[in-house]
Amino acid sequence: MPLHGARAAALLAWVNSTKVCTDPLDDLSQLQDCGVFIRIINKIHRSEEGESVLEQPLSERISFICGFLQKHCKHKSAAENLVSAQKLLEGEELALAKVAVLLLYHTSMSCKSPGDWNEFDYKTQVELASILRFVLDNEESLNENLETFLQRKAPLSSSSASSSSSEEHSPLLSLPHKREVRFLELQKIASSSGANNMLAGPPSSPMGDVMQTPQFQLRRLKKQLAVERENRDELEVELAENRKLITEKEAQITMMQQRIDRLALLNEKQAADQLEPKEMEELREKNESLMVRLHEALKQCQDLKTEKGQMDRKINQLSEENGDLSFKLREIASHLVQLQEALNELSEEHNAALAQSQEKQGQLESELRAALQEKKCSEERIEILQGKVSLLEDQLAKLRDCSAQEKGEVMGDILKLEELKQEVSSLAAKGAELQATVLRLEEEKQLREAALQSERGRFEEEKQQLGGLVASLQSSLSESHQARERLEQDLRAREAGEPQG
Repeated sequence: MPLHGARAAALLAWVNSTKVCTDPLDDLSQLQDCGVFIRIINKIHRSEEGESVLEQPLSERISFICGFLQKHCKHKSAAENLVSAQKLLEGEELALAKVAVLLLYHTSMSCKSPGDWNEFDYKTQVELASILRFVLDNEESLNENLETFLQRKAPLSSSSASSSSSEEHSPLLSLPHKREVRFLELQKIASSSGANNMLAGPPSSPMGDVMQTPQFQLRRLKKQLAVERENRDELEVELAENRKLITEKEAQITMMQQRIDRLALLNEKQAADQLEPKEMEELREKNESLMVRLHEALKQCQDLKTEKGQMDRKINQLSEENGDLSFKLREIASHLVQLQEALNELSEEHNAALAQSQEKQGQLESELRAALQEKKCSEERIEILQGKVSLLEDQLAKLRDCSAQEKGEVMGDILKLEELKQEVSSLAAKGAELQATVLRLEEEKQLREAALQSERGRFEEEKQQLGGLVASLQSSLSESHQARERLEQDLRAREAGEPQG
């Protein structure tokens, strides 16, 4: 089955946006040498780890890519079965598309902000957002569903459909009293995290919508926390190696001290035996040389002990920071769950109120049409009756000039004429009443539309404040990440100045 055209084109557009190839690609088959994937990996990690692999055979390049996906991507267990090395070796487009999907997911989790996606057109963003949302919603079943998703338009699950409708088709109004209470609850949640003063504009793109959902933000926080823990483990391994080196140096110092002690005893013995001055001078020079080496070793050992103390303090500091980060992550996760539940409840209230309002509006429009139709019919009847009245008045004017014999008929026409006038008056009064009803219905319709517009504005404002809260939570994690980078720079500087034993 061929690949879904729009999704394949969106993946290709994302690959071209990385600007790792000199000429833009126009087909996924051009990725089969896997060089572009390796350059994307190098760009993500700002390293040249894969440059040497580019000179290796295709099988080695594929092994490097599969190893990267298993180590760094969220779906480590899935990467082994999801991406087939044999199919990549054969250049199968579906396998190439799978690698592109996983790298897109890893990139968006690692270093992409919502604003970075504005370089894509709206249609491409919609496809990329659908891919990202699919990976988020199908973590445990990616092996079974990804191929189907990439080959044809997969039906949305109930959970993803409701999530999509709640984000892409925001409800326009809800019950005012309940909305006010719910918004106060949201403000309380925001104030507990210390981020309710930071406002951000609503997401300006489909990718921005996905990346600012609580689900995506929580996944990114967990991934960054895992990276922090891995860095801490690496520092602890490095500290253990330094401790081992210190132990070896201390052992060397002890051995040298023992040799010096033996030489000192020998020196004293030879002095007692009155050795020749030449032999004494040689022993003295050896003794002085050993003393110099001893002082150097002692100084080096002291430096290593000092560095060990600094490393211990750094490890303790990092452990405290990781503990704070873990606590903050649990707190943020709790807040995000509360926000998501509150937002879901608001969406349900909006949907219910919207349905109720639409039903009421439909009823008003139906009543308005009926009233207008009845008004039109009354006006037509009045025109007909007025024509009859005019005709009868003309006939009566002629009959007044006729003989007395015709007086009776004239009186009959006059009575008939009076009845028509009364009917015209009645219909005119009914028409005035219908006119008042029409005006009332139109005014009620305008008020309803104004209320809907007001509710739209209030809901958008609440949505902006929720976006600001998520941005603040992300900022707190970014500060921790910057502190970790400063610590790594200090350690690299100390490694560069470490004495060679």
